[in-house]
Parts: sequence; structure tokens; C-alpha cells
Amino acid sequence: QVQLVESGGGLVQAGGSLRLSCAASGRIFSGNVMGWYRQAPEKQRELVARITRGGSTDYADSVKGRFTISRDNAKNTVYLQMNSLKPEDTAVYYCNLHFVNDYWGQGTQVTVSS
Repeated sequence: QVQLVESGGGLVQAGGSLRLSCAASGRIFSGNVMGWYRQAPEKQRELVARITRGGSTDYADSVKGRFTISRDNAKNTVYLQMNSLKPEDTAVYYCNLHFVNDYWGQGTQVTVSS
């Protein structure tokens, strides 16, 4: 069983930065993919970024050049550094871990004011 806990969300002005963290605990196997998804009101949940244990990354086109995903395998933690935030980045951000099954955190709110 895997548990994920996100932190670091908050309210920022457009152009500001936030760093999200997600700590995983439980039975965690090597080779897993971790990522960040977000869901805005009245919108579908969408992939923001993901990273393999080896460090390969994928980003949504909308965040390329602004967001950086990273992970610390020793700490079983994944991060999302968000710079140059825009109001359209406002959403609940969810941490995801994939290894055979998908595991989700409870979400952390990111609000970007104009």
C-alpha cells in the first residue's frame, strides 16, 4: 500500500513561483513513475509533468519552460518547481505514483491571481 502527501500549494500573484512537494510512503518499488496532475474547476484532470526513477521527464506543452519536475529517490519524494505562474495554472495539483497501479495524493490548491 502506498500513500502520497502533497504540500507547498498556496496563493501567488501572476509571475510568481511555488514549489510543490510530494512524499511517498509504504511499499514503494523501484522503476516507478511519479508525476503531477492538475484539475481546474469544470475541467478534466490533466497531466502536468512526470518523471521516471532514472530522471526522464515529460511536460505538458502549457508548462514547458516554466515548470521543472524532479525527484529524490532516497527520500521517495517528487517536486514540482513552478515559475512564471499564470492565472490559468490555478487548479488543484495532485501527486501521482504509477507502478502497476496508480496512487494519488489528496491534492494541494494552487491559486494564481492576476
